[in-house]
Amino acid sequence: MLAQNPAAPAPAKKDEKPPIVFVPVDYELVNAFPGIKFEQPLGIVSAPDDNKRLFIVEKTGRVQVVTGLDTGKLEKKLFLDLTQIPKATLVTEGECGVLGLAFPPDHAQSGRVFVYYSLKIGGVLHQRVSRFNVSPNDPNSVDNGTEQTLITQKDEASNHNGGDLAFGPDGYLYITAGDGGAGNDKFDNARFINKGFHGAIFRIDVDKKAGNLAPNPHPAISLAADGSAFYAVPKDNPFIGSDSHHGEKIDPKTVRTETWATGLRNPWRIWFDPKNDRLFCGEVGQNMYEEVDLITKGGDYGWPHREALHPFIQGPTADKEPTTGFKPIDPIFEYPRSTGLSVTGGVVYRGDKFPQFKEKYIFADYAFGRVIALEDTGKAQWSDETIAQEVGIAGIGIDPRDGEVLFANMALGEVKHLQSKASSN
Repeated sequence: MLAQNPAAPAPAKKDEKPPIVFVPVDYELVNAFPGIKFEQPLGIVSAPDDNKRLFIVEKTGRVQVVTGLDTGKLEKKLFLDLTQIPKATLVTEGECGVLGLAFPPDHAQSGRVFVYYSLKIGGVLHQRVSRFNVSPNDPNSVDNGTEQTLITQKDEASNHNGGDLAFGPDGYLYITAGDGGAGNDKFDNARFINKGFHGAIFRIDVDKKAGNLAPNPHPAISLAADGSAFYAVPKDNPFIGSDSHHGEKIDPKTVRTETWATGLRNPWRIWFDPKNDRLFCGEVGQNMYEEVDLITKGGDYGWPHREALHPFIQGPTADKEPTTGFKPIDPIFEYPRSTGLSVTGGVVYRGDKFPQFKEKYIFADYAFGRVIALEDTGKAQWSDETIAQEVGIAGIGIDPRDGEVLFANMALGEVKHLQSKASSN
């Protein structure tokens, strides 16, 4: 049975889901680590300047590390286990679970690791971002006793959690969060920058560098004994001091100054391009369209007023787009939900095995299985080519050994790479 995608929206009725249509393709996905299985893998992460290990995030509560990439003697080891949480319960049903992992630039020296996961506290669902440290005697194992929570946001529904983490070229931590779940932005979160940690990409300074700011108060923020947060807000974040949004006046003291970009429904997988620092994002749609965005500082991506390029008329404000202060950024690509139901954001290809895909952004649709290569043609909408098809791709990363693209198939429990069908015959 196909495992549920953490990002996948369920259709209103079972018979409304269109059938999967398979298209002729020249490439296939094959197991990159024969003999190694994972439990619902949804993330593929490397540590900075480390081509010997690869980290696989398992939705069900663990992170595994594959060692021996440099020697060819591959071995799977348990890196982090969150199945038992003090005074709380890990939640893995639906779109919840361990959803994101990121290593800071100084990981080799500091041993720090950042994790996004779902939990219940007193029976109430929350989404959490925490910092951990690896064990002092074993860099391949996290010491659970070192956990320091940063943000623990109460969550009214189990879906649309975002959950990806990535350090940008600026050294700051970027966090994705969906609109709070249910459907049609039921809880009216995404159009605001002064509510909770919802419907946006957030940018925080986990090092608390001199000159950066304390975050505005919020119940979700963990505080030290002196009342300070365990992170700071970069002083150049775009919404600091904002006194209006979408034409409505707001109190600057209530703004979530952590916000980097807003108007997102369920950003499922972001990726920084190391060549030019562009930030790509797969944005899961509601009823009609899936989209891929290039995220920019202060960008508004339209939800819930728009779904990709199109007005959305079922949200909390119906079809009434703001008359002032609303300048949504168009996606670089959209596709209708007749050809896919749940986008999984990807990476730009710069390996050597497939020169025909050089500089193309490769991503997938979890539900229909299309693996798509996008090419920047200099136009607003990038050109697309479906190159492979395999249902269940929930995460995409890069093999640190050779730059080839890797795909986490959550349904099959495997990490795969691309192969020409001709070469397998």
